Amino acid sequence: MNAPIIDPLQGDFPEVIEEYLEHGVMKCIAFNRRGTLLAAGCSDGNCIIWDFETRGIAKELRDKDCIAAITSVCWSKYGHRILVSAADKSLTLWDVVSGERLTRTTLQQTPLQARLHPGSSTPSLCLACPLSSAPMIVDLNTGSTTILPVSIPDTGNGAVPQSRNKFSDGTPPFTPTAACFNKYGDLIYVGNSKGEILIIDHRTVQVQAMVPVSGSAVIKNIVFSRNGQYLLTNSNDRTIRIYENLLPFKDGLVVLDNLDKTLNELDGVEKLKAVGSKCLTLFREFQDSITKMHWKAPCFSGDGEWVIGGSASKGEHKIYIWDRAGHLVKILEGPKEALIDLAWHPVHPIVVSVSLTGFVYIWAKDYTENWSAFAPDFKELEENEEYVEREDEFDLVPETEKVKESDVNQDDEVDILTLEKNSAFSDSDMSQEELCFLPAIPSPDMPERQDKCVESSSKLVDSNQSGSPLSEEAEPNGHTANHASSPPEAEDAGGSRMKRKRKPSEKGLELQAEKVRKPKSSGRLSKVKNKSVVDQDNGNGFHGDDVSD
Repeated sequence: MNAPIIDPLQGDFPEVIEEYLEHGVMKCIAFNRRGTLLAAGCSDGNCIIWDFETRGIAKELRDKDCIAAITSVCWSKYGHRILVSAADKSLTLWDVVSGERLTRTTLQQTPLQARLHPGSSTPSLCLACPLSSAPMIVDLNTGSTTILPVSIPDTGNGAVPQSRNKFSDGTPPFTPTAACFNKYGDLIYVGNSKGEILIIDHRTVQVQAMVPVSGSAVIKNIVFSRNGQYLLTNSNDRTIRIYENLLPFKDGLVVLDNLDKTLNELDGVEKLKAVGSKCLTLFREFQDSITKMHWKAPCFSGDGEWVIGGSASKGEHKIYIWDRAGHLVKILEGPKEALIDLAWHPVHPIVVSVSLTGFVYIWAKDYTENWSAFAPDFKELEENEEYVEREDEFDLVPETEKVKESDVNQDDEVDILTLEKNSAFSDSDMSQEELCFLPAIPSPDMPERQDKCVESSSKLVDSNQSGSPLSEEAEPNGHTANHASSPPEAEDAGGSRMKRKRKPSEKGLELQAEKVRKPKSSGRLSKVKNKSVVDQDNGNGFHGDDVSD
């Protein structure tokens, strides 16, 4: 698509399902930093890495010791490693290029989410959020764990609670707790069941600040934007809140120490709240005031301008998109399947969602060309019109209009070697060692697989006209097929672009059906070298039984 002819007034967010990926039953997804690779955890314990440009499988990480469902996947900073957490209480670190398992650690509780430390290209530390205990820092090399505080102790000094399985505030041990690193990993933000955000130094495991959340509801998700400027929380009161980060992206601990020294007149919880007010400030709140629905897997767009959240209601695949000002701009409606995970592409306006049946849907923008938006003199014609050209219209130097001389020096050398820096990444994020692409694994199309692709494509196109890319009758657990192994082709169906295999035309289908119905004739024409035989009796063609080659 040519960027200069795209209407600038169109919102930079996805609108339709462009394609879907199918490989087993996928449960969770994660992009690498460039968005060139997509990792998906499956229900059988395998991790699939897709080449997002070609939609082909680039790597399949198989763990013979794990047959449980994957709960989360996380890329390292430069994409050379992947951390996978599974329902069998394991944390597995993989080398992406070689496909080798580097370390495997087993916890006492099932990790619902695990995140690698973002400050290192080859991290050995990760943050795990178990199902029935407090979040912990795990050393993947030694297997040692450090429990993080999830509430302010009575002493108020931010020390770690003594109990490892039960929270010090008396809340049930099975209450999941959300936690995440900040941009450079020097601080950990923990959202607890009392509706508080705790800011913790990950080295000393001390609570440095506390931010109370209005409503005091359980915080289920806590996510930072890509640039580290905003923090998102999803609470049990069915509200998504956006906080602005007031701390610098680097050396935030130094600022916290200075704030702690300037507030000597306060003590305990009041001091932590005062420091917290200098760290985060409430920016926006998002909720559906009509349906009062719970939200699933909310996150930011790559540039932080948009916020998305999936509906947690069963039997519906809805994605809500808000701008950062708090306005609801779009509701994406998918198939009648529950949504379990979401991810926004780091660079492009593309959203990837995972359904309960294991399909991965790719939502993209339906671009429309608008030439007149960029060329004021351009006129769109509804029908052909007769045009009379001026006599000097195509002259090199028109007499009726003076052409301004160009200031470009034609003798200057053109630089074709220097690469322009991507505005979506800061200079500190750039690295020559970053892994962006993997060779795709060829997947030959079998005849019966091609038939299923055509049938699945027709169902996808027909159902997308009614707003659902897959009908309920579609079999989600059929043969595992890589539909994108061949170059995808776009076809318009009701205004929605589906990049699937091309469906045969109606004439072609009629010819195929006619061939099946037509019985084999007993007579068959045979070619005779350098002569034609004609039946002398009736002048018509003869049967193949009368003449042999």
